[in-house]
Formats: sequence, C-alpha cells, structure tokens
Amino acid sequence: MEGPEATTAPHRPDGPNGVYGPSDTERWAAEPDKRPGRTAFQRDRARVLHSGALRRLAGKTQVVTPGTRSYDWDASPRTRLTHSLECAQVGRELGAALGCDPDLVEAACLSHDMGHPPFGHNGEEALNEFAEDCGGFEGNAQSLRLLTRLEPKRFVPDPGTGELVSVGLNLTRASLDAATKYPWARGGHPTDPGSVKFGAYEDDLPVFEWLRRGAPADRKCFEAQVMDWADDVAYSVHDFEDGLHAGHLDPNLLFAEPERTAIWRVAIGRYVPADTDPEELREALDRLMEEEWWPHGYDGSAVAQARLKDATSQLIGRFCLAAEGATRAAYGSGRLTRYAAELVVPARRAQRVRGAEGGRRSVRDAARRAGADPRRPARRPRPNSRRRSAPARPRGWTRSSGRSSTPRRTTRPANARSSTRSPPHRRRRALPSRPPHAPHSTRRRVSRSGHCPFTRQAQCGTLACGRTWR
Repeated sequence: MEGPEATTAPHRPDGPNGVYGPSDTERWAAEPDKRPGRTAFQRDRARVLHSGALRRLAGKTQVVTPGTRSYDWDASPRTRLTHSLECAQVGRELGAALGCDPDLVEAACLSHDMGHPPFGHNGEEALNEFAEDCGGFEGNAQSLRLLTRLEPKRFVPDPGTGELVSVGLNLTRASLDAATKYPWARGGHPTDPGSVKFGAYEDDLPVFEWLRRGAPADRKCFEAQVMDWADDVAYSVHDFEDGLHAGHLDPNLLFAEPERTAIWRVAIGRYVPADTDPEELREALDRLMEEEWWPHGYDGSAVAQARLKDATSQLIGRFCLAAEGATRAAYGSGRLTRYAAELVVPARRAQRVRGAEGGRRSVRDAARRAGADPRRPARRPRPNSRRRSAPARPRGWTRSSGRSSTPRRTTRPANARSSTRSPPHRRRRALPSRPPHAPHSTRRRVSRSGHCPFTRQAQCGTLACGRTWR
C-alpha cells in the first residue's frame, strides 16, 4: 500500500503563529469532511473514543486486579481503560494550557496504551519472546499497528492489486505522531541500540515514514511529550491511590527503615538516573509528607476516602503546574505545538513522580518476599465484630430465645406436607418498605459491625447522613 507522495522539506508549522496546518491534518487516505465546523482533530478523538481497541482495555489490569476488595472499602480498581481516560483528562488540560490542540492531545492519550497486552510488562516480554522469529512484540509499536491497520474503520483499494486493504482509523499525521512515544524502529534507539523499546514494526515502516515526514530524527513532537508526562503523572498518582484502597500500602511505612531504603533501591536506575543521590529522593519524599493534605493513614472511612482523593488531586496539580511553568519560562507565552518547543519537567518534580512509583513497587516486592500475595489485601478485623467477640454458643441456642432449647427435628413426619419455604431459622427478616424516592427513615438502626450501616463510619451517635442508630 502506497501513501501520498513524500517530501524532504524540513517540518515547520504551516499555519499562522505556530498553529496546525494542512500537512498536520493530512490523512493517509484522503476523506471529505462530513460536517462543516468540525475540526480534523475532533474527528480523530471521536474515532479513538468509539474504537473497539479502546474498549478492550477494560479487561486489562492497571495495578490491582479487578474484583479485589479490601475489608475497609469495596473499591473498583482502575483498569487500562480508566487509566487512559484519566490520562486523557490530565493531558488535555495541560496541553490546552501550553497552546496545543486539546482534542489532538486527548486522542493521543486515549490511544497510548491500546497495544499493550494483559499482565503488563510481563505479558509484553512473553509475547516478545514468542514472536522473536517474526519481528518481536512491543506494546507501543502494536498501538501504531492498531491505529493504522488492525482497527476496522476505513478500507481503500491497494494501488498495486486493487484489493481492499485496511488503513485502520485513518487518523491525521499529527495525531499519529502525537501517539508515537518512541519515534524509531526496532534497534534504532538514539542512545541505546540494545533497548527493547521502539515505536514501529518493520512491516509498518511505510506508514511510520509517512507520519514522520519532515520531522527531526528520533525526536518526539511536543504533543507526544505532553502525552508522555500526563501518562507518568496519572499512573504514578493513581496507582498509589489504588494501592491504599486495596490494602497493599501503608503510608506510615514511608517513615521507617528499611522500607525507605528499599524505595531508593527500586527507584534509582529504573525511574531516575543511576547516579542520583538517595538524599535527593529522601528530601523530595519528606517535602511531600510535610504537606497538610498528605495521607498519613487510611482506614476506608468516607473521610479517609475524601482526604485521599484530595491528595491525588493536589499531586496531579503540582506536577502539571511545575511542567507548565518551567516550559513557559523557557519558551514564552505563545502557542507551543509540534516541534516548536520541548516540554520542560523540573528534575525535582520528576523525582517525586518516579519516586512514588518506586515506592509502590518496593512495598509490593517486600510483600512478595514475605510470602504474602500482593493481589489480596490482608484481613483487617472490624471493631465490635460479633463474630470475633461473641462467646461460644451452646448447642441448641436460638437467636429468638437467647438460651438453649431442644434441638430442632431433623427428620420430617411421613404425613407432613412439602413446602418450598425456607426453614424458620434461615428466613431473612423482611425490611420495612417505603415508597420510591421517599426520604430515608430516621429510625434507630442496629449495626452488627460497629459501623454506621449507611456511611460505614465509626460509631458516633448521630451522623451527617441524618440517621441515628445504636
């Protein structure tokens, strides 16, 4: 399949004041506009949002296995789909603040994880080993193949054979370039030829060369850099939040040894340069923990959930504002698009983001070394639990009498009529009915677990929910 005719002119913004021009909105297969007033990048965003490849991310785990619950809070952990949606929100706002087209950045964020397999990097390594004879496997290169070939949206006749061939979602050049995290083929890393990271398979080089036409070699466009930073911020902060919800993390361990040393050991060389002084990471973590909103504990209550959500919001805001301010200081207040600028991330902020990810991994690894399953949270006893505190009951004890009685008959007389009703001791007491949309009753309720049956907060008499209980 052949694309539009190539050009060797260096890339420059075609529109006025550094905005997007015709070459940025060009598609591999030309298409007429369907509706006047709708931009090309709005169409790209809609195509990615409605694609099957994006929906399939719902079945891929982010950090906590779906269905895993904590005894503090039955949370719904994030998946690759919800992570992509949150990454898109972060990237859209950051990109718009810097002058990028928000729909373009959002389309790149939504599609950045499409090609990544289940089981994270372990699954990627297994597929790469299995497919070694046919070019290997890389999640980012697979994302490009999905966008340009596998996702069924547009088919065009092949110039050579006349047969219909898929061009995937047929996105614009700028959108494909913004979704390319590693703009080189296999073995083409600019500084590490042995790196396993690459952005295009050999079979996809024609469309890769087309989307990179006129771009500086091995350089990511500005929108791809915004997408990459939004991804780092979103998964680092939200993985930390999910770890607390699932019971994998205890914030108090960040104050103690040897856990702190384990964090530096995991982070240095993997998330920060190998020559980083551990004291720099220690100071960065201490500055975070000195903030008023930092979660020093988590018990699953509504107040704790709200405080944790505020902490994640504060972290995302600080990381994004730091990058925005540093980039503006370097490139001014104009619109920053394509190859007109580089995203500047202060080293201190980058250490905090990657240090948070290293802390999550170090605690998880420590749990594995101790023989615990990090996918299942440790059981936490509930206060005032009847199951744990009630004394042993004698045989024949019934809840209605509160004392021993003659054991129930276990056999039925021959002349007894059959019945489909449950035995009396297994029937549930019917709750009083109320009309639809009627306010909840403020009658006194009994909580067997020692928590409010409505807000699940600790025993405190009359709660903010307007109900009283004993």
